[in-house]
Amino acid sequence: MKTKLKSVPVHTAPFAIRSERASDVAAREALLDASFGANRQTRTCQRLRDGRAPAEGLAFSAMRNGKLAGTVRLWHVNAGGRPALVLGPLAVDPSCRGLGIGAALVHHALAAAKARGHGAVILLGDAPWYGRFGFSAAKTATLSLPGPFERERLLGLELSGGVLDGARGMIVPAGAALGRRVAKPRRQAARAA
Repeated sequence: MKTKLKSVPVHTAPFAIRSERASDVAAREALLDASFGANRQTRTCQRLRDGRAPAEGLAFSAMRNGKLAGTVRLWHVNAGGRPALVLGPLAVDPSCRGLGIGAALVHHALAAAKARGHGAVILLGDAPWYGRFGFSAAKTATLSLPGPFERERLLGLELSGGVLDGARGMIVPAGAALGRRVAKPRRQAARAA
């Protein structure tokens, strides 16, 4: 008895998520321009990224058929006195929307952030869409952004319980400046006995 294999339609071709590479930069910037428009650099959350490097190990690219299909990055911030990350921008190539790439990028980024010991992620986005990952406005009600924003779109997710409890005030950048290397702690040499 032969088993008939179903062919996979072209529009559901697989994609892979990997760490962002320097070779992704031009395609990433073009995708972000296409997704958010020419004024994307003037948006409120951009103030948290200007002149900063993404959090180490937390910038990801989704690749499909050898091309960039999606991107997401996380950035260090101080959220009203609490260390946190800001997720964004998240973008998916219009020809790849509906394939689950955006959701996969968010799941991947959150898992990586949690594995690296980060306690909270904040973003400015669509509450119904991000709610499926656990984001809500419950922990961000007393936080603000450096510029205009819609209060109901400021969402947070605790990766460790209670991390955002008592957080109030302005969310400000806290990551490494671009062009500067983050100093790694030196290991102390073991003393000979």
